[in-house]
Amino acid sequence: MPPVSYKCQWMPNLYDIIAELRRENQTPSAAKTLDMVVVELGQTRDNLRLALIHLEERAVPTGGRVVIQTLSDRARAEGVDDYSVPLTPEERRASLEDVDRSQYGIAILLGGSALLVTLLAVAVTFAALNQIFHWV
Repeated sequence: MPPVSYKCQWMPNLYDIIAELRRENQTPSAAKTLDMVVVELGQTRDNLRLALIHLEERAVPTGGRVVIQTLSDRARAEGVDDYSVPLTPEERRASLEDVDRSQYGIAILLGGSALLVTLLAVAVTFAALNQIFHWV
């Protein structure tokens, strides 16, 4: 287990470890690498393992792999590398939007125009086939 150099009174979270790495590695490539990690953490809901899997597919600045490995080791030592939490009911409700009257109007206009285009396409197809087969 790698030694952890930060001294906090509570259980450190992933962002405490990233902040410590920023203080230790003050190079542009390390900063860019840690920025990439933070962006991936935002997309994976703070799950470092998934973020690192996504970063494997992307180009990392020179020396960035060492910073990523150090971050992974420290997060694993602290037990914060595989943080996955389902959405709470409040978060799920907050993500849903209420439908207002203007959206109903937009839906009616879009549905009506789609129906009109479909009817015109059927009419054109029927007219073209009628020219060939002389049905009517």
